[in-house]
Amino acid sequence: MKFGVFDHVDDSGVPLDRHFENRLKIVEAYDLAGFTGYHIAEHHSTPLGYAPSPGIFLSAVAQRTKRLRFGPMVYLLPFYHPIRLIEEVCMLDQLSGGRLELGVGRGVSPFEAQHYGLDFGETQRIYHERFQLLLQGLTTDELTFSGAYHRFDKVPMLLRPVQQPHPPLWYGLSAAEHAAWPAANEINVMMNQLGPIVADIIRAYIAEWSKLGKSADQLPLLGVNRHIVVGRNDAEAFAIAKRAYAKWIYGLKWLWTKSGVSLAQGASRAANQYPDTFEDAVANGTAFAGSPAAVQDYIAREIEQTGTNYFVSRLAFGDMSLAEVMTSIELMADSVLPILRRAQAA
Repeated sequence: MKFGVFDHVDDSGVPLDRHFENRLKIVEAYDLAGFTGYHIAEHHSTPLGYAPSPGIFLSAVAQRTKRLRFGPMVYLLPFYHPIRLIEEVCMLDQLSGGRLELGVGRGVSPFEAQHYGLDFGETQRIYHERFQLLLQGLTTDELTFSGAYHRFDKVPMLLRPVQQPHPPLWYGLSAAEHAAWPAANEINVMMNQLGPIVADIIRAYIAEWSKLGKSADQLPLLGVNRHIVVGRNDAEAFAIAKRAYAKWIYGLKWLWTKSGVSLAQGASRAANQYPDTFEDAVANGTAFAGSPAAVQDYIAREIEQTGTNYFVSRLAFGDMSLAEVMTSIELMADSVLPILRRAQAA
């Protein structure tokens, strides 16, 4: 059982230079606390994500941490020229001594795609072609490729990642019927869905893994992502989480609202799993705030009910102050994670 962190690097209400510096101090704390991985979102033109160039932010993370693995969750492949992204991936893996986790995806916001001049209906096909190009470019000396969107002829690939043949791959998984491809290709996955849906996805993934004759000991990470706030007592934690979640959900909906489309109309799954209030998020099981003992019990239930082997917390979100996040991390590291690790080992 491993534990990680997910971060939108969303607007925290402080000036941008201080926002970035606060996040880097928080990432240093994740490193010292013993979390396995740190995963950041890529979003554009929205307060939901202030790391629209994840590689730039992660290059700073590489220099501020020693053991923590990190990566985008996910690189939006339709937004990148493939050769530039291949080179960026190699640079980040080298700068970190081989700690990059490589998340890839299409992107879920039609508005962000439109801002980049992309036809959202075309982005799935672009994603598939650029995924092929990315893997080929990371593993070859010369890139030759002919597809619907790109043609390359003997382009020298001089950079190489530390991790061979490439850094571990990650993919966001939202439905059990889509589990076959990542299982067949040994790709780590992360899920935000409601608990019963996550359990179905994980069962489907493991069933496909077993059907292919692969060892259960080599199962990739099947991550579950939840908003978590740990406080000195339940009331303190809940008050922080309620206030911060309100700002975070405002950022999540911002582009949709600005475009005159409700989240429920345009992204029904997201609307279902991310309700308007923290109370409702707690009720549907996708968020929790409380004392160390209460958080420990919640995470243990999530692990048991979903079957996850990688529990991922959103510990910094909305307008949480640096001090509030640091307290949450300290309590997680001292009074939650050690007990959960001992229980899992037993």
